[in-house]
Amino acid sequence: MKKFNDPDFLLETETAKDLYHNHAAKMPIIDYHCHLIPQMVAENKKFDSIAQIWLMGDHYKWRAMRSNGINERFCTGKDTTDWEKFEKWAETVPYTFRNPLYHWTHLELKTAFGIEETLNPENAKEIYDKCNDMIKNDPKFCPRGMMEHYNVEIVCTTDDPADSLEWHKVVKEDPTAKTRMLPTWRPDAGMNIEAATWKAYIEKLAEVAEVEIKDFASLNEALQKRHDFFDSMGCRLSDHGIEEFYDEPYTDAEINAIMQKALAGTTPTVEEQRKYKHAYLKAQGEMDYASGWTQQYHYGAIRNNNSKMFAQLGADTGFDSIGEFTTAKAMSHFLDELNTEGKLAKTILYNLNPCANEVIATMLGNFQDGSVAGKIQFGSGWWFLDQKDGMEKQMNALSVLGLLSRFVGMLTDSRSFLSYPRHEYFRRTLCNLLGNDIEAGIIPFTGYEEKRVRQMVEDICYNNAKKYFQF
Repeated sequence: MKKFNDPDFLLETETAKDLYHNHAAKMPIIDYHCHLIPQMVAENKKFDSIAQIWLMGDHYKWRAMRSNGINERFCTGKDTTDWEKFEKWAETVPYTFRNPLYHWTHLELKTAFGIEETLNPENAKEIYDKCNDMIKNDPKFCPRGMMEHYNVEIVCTTDDPADSLEWHKVVKEDPTAKTRMLPTWRPDAGMNIEAATWKAYIEKLAEVAEVEIKDFASLNEALQKRHDFFDSMGCRLSDHGIEEFYDEPYTDAEINAIMQKALAGTTPTVEEQRKYKHAYLKAQGEMDYASGWTQQYHYGAIRNNNSKMFAQLGADTGFDSIGEFTTAKAMSHFLDELNTEGKLAKTILYNLNPCANEVIATMLGNFQDGSVAGKIQFGSGWWFLDQKDGMEKQMNALSVLGLLSRFVGMLTDSRSFLSYPRHEYFRRTLCNLLGNDIEAGIIPFTGYEEKRVRQMVEDICYNNAKKYFQF
């Protein structure tokens, strides 16, 4: 029986072990999509406890705790201590067998704190105190120290067009910063015209951009000014969180009328919303192409399902789920529209429903044009799929229907500075897939082919992303 979380964790063959330990493990990390708070990086925030690093904002853990019968006050409450929250998480951990949270928890304890014991209620206080003592006395446990510890070369945050990027500027101008922090353009607030906050957001954007927004042309003028500013700050990616793709036909006059309706305080119809979102995303794609950026589309989530808890806690608190959308034709039409105009930027497509894996994997080939290796990418297993099973299914679909060798690899998509072992988790899973195929005789492993496989591992872990994003 293998020992849990030993040096060969998830590696089932000798070849997999060799590929991971001698090739994958040594590669730096490019975390090209995450939700870290830039101010924490700029100020190199000092945390008071592991609960603050681990449980603050982590809706993955909150969902598990709620499922385990833990009261909400120990997840998001303001009247409980850090220890009480950690204690309840420790009570939950032994109930997470076969959930990726169990693996992530112990990879993080081991790689950050050197703790190899499994967390449970009996040793929770001992582990809590040991971690807190290290956090208090070792600068490694500040944001920059943790990124340096995990060999993070570049981290791309997620930022609104109206953001000042002041904290990115601080890090950019700090000669002691060893990890580059770059912004990512996330213009969802201007797209979601049905939201009660849309009009106020447009007013804020107009103020920041110093452009009077009165129609679609002036909206794009304001966004272009901010887009240019983001580009000057090193931004190389956009990201769009959408339920589905939109391809409803529209005219400029229709879009202006829809905007006037929303600016007057009336919610557009569903058809009008879809037309506006189509026009908005198309304009964004054109900006990205002109700037040489990569555009990312995360689609397929049903967000804020629990209206009672949304009213109480707001978004991103653990009440989202996988959705069902018939979106292949709309996706194809949207990409084809940009491609026909010669304005299709490098693109990464992330699906949240695994039933769309083969849809995405085949969609890529429709728009590869030979200008860039892997120009259209199948994004790594996202959100509910960023675990062993989900990552294997994504890589298997990409392998049989595209080129796994050109894949730009993993990201954390996280709000925690302790989430970098997710890259290790991915790399171990990748090496295990390849190792199993090699030892089964499915992939040759002699001479030129052996060198190609080893290079393939290093490319997927780091080199492909470095080249693709032109960092």
